[in-house]
Amino acid sequence: MSTTSQKSREPQAAGAPNPFTRLMRPVNTLVERFIPSALVFAIVLTVIVAVMALLLTDAGPVDVLVGWGDGLAGLLAFMTQMALILLLGHMLANTRPMRRLLARLGGLPRTPVQAYVFVFLVAAVASLLQWGLGLVVGALLAKEVAAQLREKGVRLHFPMLVAAGFSGFVVWHMGYSGSGPLTAATGGSFIAEQLGTTVPVSETTFAAWNIVAAVTTVVVVAVALALVAPRRGDRIVELEVDIRDQGVEVEEDVVTPADRLDASRFLTTLIGLALAAYLVVYVARGGTPTLDFVNWSFLALILLLVRSPFELTALVKDAASNVGDILLQFPLYAGILGMMTATGLIAVLSDWFVSISTPQTFGFLALLSAGLVNFFVPSGGGQFAVQAPILLDAAARLGVDPAVPIMAVSYGDQWTNMIQPFWALPLLAIAGLKMRDILGYTTVTLVASGVVFSAVLLIVGAG
Repeated sequence: MSTTSQKSREPQAAGAPNPFTRLMRPVNTLVERFIPSALVFAIVLTVIVAVMALLLTDAGPVDVLVGWGDGLAGLLAFMTQMALILLLGHMLANTRPMRRLLARLGGLPRTPVQAYVFVFLVAAVASLLQWGLGLVVGALLAKEVAAQLREKGVRLHFPMLVAAGFSGFVVWHMGYSGSGPLTAATGGSFIAEQLGTTVPVSETTFAAWNIVAAVTTVVVVAVALALVAPRRGDRIVELEVDIRDQGVEVEEDVVTPADRLDASRFLTTLIGLALAAYLVVYVARGGTPTLDFVNWSFLALILLLVRSPFELTALVKDAASNVGDILLQFPLYAGILGMMTATGLIAVLSDWFVSISTPQTFGFLALLSAGLVNFFVPSGGGQFAVQAPILLDAAARLGVDPAVPIMAVSYGDQWTNMIQPFWALPLLAIAGLKMRDILGYTTVTLVASGVVFSAVLLIVGAG
């Protein structure tokens, strides 16, 4: 895929860049030049935690090494669940019905500001449903809207449009596939083992205060994006060509009876209906959403939408490359958790957090710490594995409801994702842009959402 500079043009008569974009240039440089890959961060964090364990606890080098090694396999089930969420979200976004829906949605905006806000709103809804879906939908819809408005002669700033699509990701951890709340609600998870019980999503994801926070965040960010959208005289980077792709190619060379089975919709529909029926029975018997339930619900939907096993296989192959980072990094996060648990470092860090917090300020301070940790552990699930045990222990000692640290970590993760390039990379690759092209606008999302997250956690703490 060619880069945006090959696909776009900047009118000669354009004025100076948006002032906020100029303001963010130092941050652009920092991100582009000095923030390494997430894998490197995971390795560096492993070393940092090992040194902290040696300096702050009574553990010796062998104790640290054994704790790390024993912990490497500690999150294998969790790792698989996270990989499936990303895989299934990517697959769902590329099914034919979803691509047709995005094509129809792409024709709705009529003006540039409508386009920016509309792409953000759709991406936010998709992210609340399934975070993998939200990432892909944001990029695909940005391309669709840009192409359709170009055909109508409407000039818009494509990097702003892609930034709006990525900004929808700022609410993902408040929604249906939020890995933190779902982990706490899953029996047998490392959080359930620590607490001795599960925390149902009715107390986290579907708590009234979180729902209000999610709606408020979407509204505030939408208004903020509309206010900073390029106006007359600002530099506009337009697409010169239609960069929409045709979706996943499905090869159906039907020759043998086995090929006819692979090209038939009957089998995928049958297993999809069976899985959907199981989920209905599960809920009817009092079951609540867990990580597995969320994954199976989206798998059932995909099975019902695809036309054949041929198409299902093609979607899997297309999406599989996106899960490699999770599969490689999660054992390192598990090793970090193993070191902290085996050496007692969790208790040391928890002591420190208790010393600087009160029940009223705990959630806000947990948000700030989670936003910082997210730079080093950009995976929401990985960050939850590393940080949640510390904050849950501190919360218990302060008498704070465990839902508060669970959601504070969730908010902090999604918050600084706006300037952490890890999850933006798949979207940027689809759109043909670089992080510096969208960072000025996603920082607006960071500021606007941060105000809402902070206010909500302070209010909950005071209540």
